[in-house]
Amino acid sequence: MKTTHVLIGLLFFSSTLSAQSIQTQKINELAQAQLLIAKEVYIDLHQNPELSLMEFRTSKIMAQKLFELGFEVSQNVGGNGVVGVFKNGKGKAILLRTDMDALPIKENTGLSFASKTIAKDAEGKESPTMHACGHDLHMTTWLGTLEILVKLKNEWKGTIIAIAQPAEEISGGSNAMIADGLFKRFPKPDYALAYHVSAELPSGTIGYFPGSIFAGVNSIDIKVFGQGGHGAMPHTTIDPVVLASRIVLDIQTIVSREINPVHPSVVTVGSIHGGSKHNIIPDEVDLQLTVRFFDDAVYQQILAALNRITRGIAISAGLPEKKWPLVKASNQFTPPVMNNSDLVMNVVQSMKNHLGDANVLLVEPLTVGEDFGKYGRTEEKIPIAIFWLGGVNEEKYQRFLKNGEVLPGLHNAAFFPDFEPTYKTGVSTMAAAVLQLFDQK
Repeated sequence: MKTTHVLIGLLFFSSTLSAQSIQTQKINELAQAQLLIAKEVYIDLHQNPELSLMEFRTSKIMAQKLFELGFEVSQNVGGNGVVGVFKNGKGKAILLRTDMDALPIKENTGLSFASKTIAKDAEGKESPTMHACGHDLHMTTWLGTLEILVKLKNEWKGTIIAIAQPAEEISGGSNAMIADGLFKRFPKPDYALAYHVSAELPSGTIGYFPGSIFAGVNSIDIKVFGQGGHGAMPHTTIDPVVLASRIVLDIQTIVSREINPVHPSVVTVGSIHGGSKHNIIPDEVDLQLTVRFFDDAVYQQILAALNRITRGIAISAGLPEKKWPLVKASNQFTPPVMNNSDLVMNVVQSMKNHLGDANVLLVEPLTVGEDFGKYGRTEEKIPIAIFWLGGVNEEKYQRFLKNGEVLPGLHNAAFFPDFEPTYKTGVSTMAAAVLQLFDQK
């Protein structure tokens, strides 16, 4: 009897492996077959970037592509957002997200199809524009994944919610889509998945982290008041330049001496402006800060410290309450991206089955911001997971390892991913992961 059970078990295991390998082969063949058309789409998106809140052409392209794949398409969700719904029987609902906006950077990649676009932002200001953060690749990979899933619709049951999000770079698009009823007007997803191309991992690899993978971010403006006067008679003034300088130095102790060392955080003064002439002490100085954190409580602690320190310096200089510094946090608050650990590890197993263990890498969190995290913080409490999609050309990566050759980072004018291997890895791996999630009870 035991021998019979073992044989049945071996036959079942062998059958499962065979079915899995057949599915992997199908996915890889479909990804390869898409490549030429996908490259044309990628080049078009790369050459025609649009800035945050201005993704009019891009969103129309995404909507048309979804329509051609058989999705029910809704446009202008939260601005230029696009939502596609593909219902394929009873089962889980899985959300796949891409972002669409580019950056006000003049491209310096040397590519034959480099962007020469001069685009307008939402305020009408013109600037050279490029996809320096890989959103053109995100969109192309997203479309390719959806095409594979549609072509393999006989192998899964459930619903796909495909969203093309505007304004990721200014951290406004996700909030706008949520506020416009993303989880009320459309099916509520059981899971939400996304990629971000990596400028540090080689193409053919995936990076993952089960937890807070990206930091929360906010911008802080501090207006420092004083009492201006002649630079030759400082004793008749209260110099806001000196007060601002003291503030810059004193707030360095927030992270080093007030925040628990096991909770990473950053407080950086990126800009200081005040005064107009050598011999004039101004009435006020403006500071611009960025803060980064992985815990909401740490953010609140930083805000409290900024208010306390700036107020204390003003009091010590003899300024009345009406002239205490104003500390103003931006409304474009970006929370930490808190990956759902169970979902991450579930998907990672599928990715390892597809790519091999050596190509699916545990990475460290980064203090960059990504507004994908907002989809996991709504009242629906949707499990989310975002993964790094390795994008560095393998030869460049080896030169980096051997002699430290600089790899252009995200938001760099020279950044571009190695399209073909990155695309095929991203499309095939995400498609396999989604199929596995649909298949699980």
